[in-house]
Amino acid sequence: MNLINITSKDLARITKLLKKKEALLERVAKVDSKLSAFESGKPAAAVVAKKGKMSAAGRAAIAAAQKARWAKLKGKKAAKPAGMKKHKMSAAGRAAIVAAQKARWAKIKAAKGK
Repeated sequence: MNLINITSKDLARITKLLKKKEALLERVAKVDSKLSAFESGKPAAAVVAKKGKMSAAGRAAIAAAQKARWAKLKGKKAAKPAGMKKHKMSAAGRAAIVAAQKARWAKIKAAKGK
């Protein structure tokens, strides 16, 4: 590749490589800072920058919104229809199942007796 005959494809490749190089250098810097913190005996959290804190007003606004969501949700659950009934098995259906089960066990016991 000659500097005089550089194509747009070559420039794109060079740009891509430079971005990869920067990302690798950032990773190396992070590892280096963690290693130096480890060697010095300081916790790694002391080296990492702290995140910003939320104001009390912001927390209060979030809490109020969450309480409103819960109140809305709980209000909807109270309107559950009372007419819902459980499905029950008829006496005839239960008797049929019992008879079939007794027949199965009788067949198994007869097979064991042979």
